[in-house]
Amino acid sequence: MANIKSQIKRNRQNEGRRVRNKSVRTALKSSAKKVQSAAAEGDAETVLRQATRAVDKAASKGIIHKRAAARRKSRLVRSAAREA
Repeated sequence: MANIKSQIKRNRQNEGRRVRNKSVRTALKSSAKKVQSAAAEGDAETVLRQATRAVDKAASKGIIHKRAAARRKSRLVRSAAREA
């Protein structure tokens, strides 16, 4: 445990951010799974659009890096095209 006041505050802030970002990250994983299941059924277009939007939103808020977002979107589109 830190003794320094500023580090104690920083730990509190980091914990709050970690909890907030965790829900977004799990939502991104869920949306990726939805895209794959929708692609298997053949109607991935609307689900893919929602997942892409969620990834962009996470990147704009700094939850994931912008290159990581581009990589995830690319993988989503490829998987949807491969299954369809």
